[in-house]
Amino acid sequence: MSEDWTVVESRTEYETGWYAGGYDLVEQPDGTRKRYYWAELAPAVVVVGITDDGEAVFVEQYRPTIRETQLELVAGIVDEHDGGPADPVDTAAYESAAERELAEETGYRADELRLLESYAVATGLLRHRRGVVLATGLTAGEPDRDDNEFLSVETIPVSEALAAARAPPTNDATLEGLLLAEIEGELG
Repeated sequence: MSEDWTVVESRTEYETGWYAGGYDLVEQPDGTRKRYYWAELAPAVVVVGITDDGEAVFVEQYRPTIRETQLELVAGIVDEHDGGPADPVDTAAYESAAERELAEETGYRADELRLLESYAVATGLLRHRRGVVLATGLTAGEPDRDDNEFLSVETIPVSEALAAARAPPTNDATLEGLLLAEIEGELG
């Protein structure tokens, strides 16, 4: 089926420190051409951290983009320190990013990390992959936050984590991460 879709031109129209944006001019199966606009973001990781006491680790932070304070799972970009850009099967890069982000944002260090899933996000608009990593065997420590991370750490019993994440305002990454953990039997 993809052979019926020919990319005639691909153009990046702008680049920022966070993402690039542009379009692909595509010849569709019926012979017509259309521009499909996209934004490309670096791969990201979402961390479902669970303490030995059965608490899920969250951060609460203000999100200027949507002008709301969110209760979220730890998340961040997979970068070159994590072994390079993550591809769909790059388990080590996602797990490395999860370990780093968890420690930076919360101070927790994980003994065990396991990639639950990686997937494409908002495929009608984004070129972006996300991995959800389960982090267990947590040891508390001091966070080492980036200069734009003004957040507080909260723990919630795993049995209440999904309900807390569903309370407005909520976001996709936190819900997806917790739903995957629930399917894996980690919130039971």
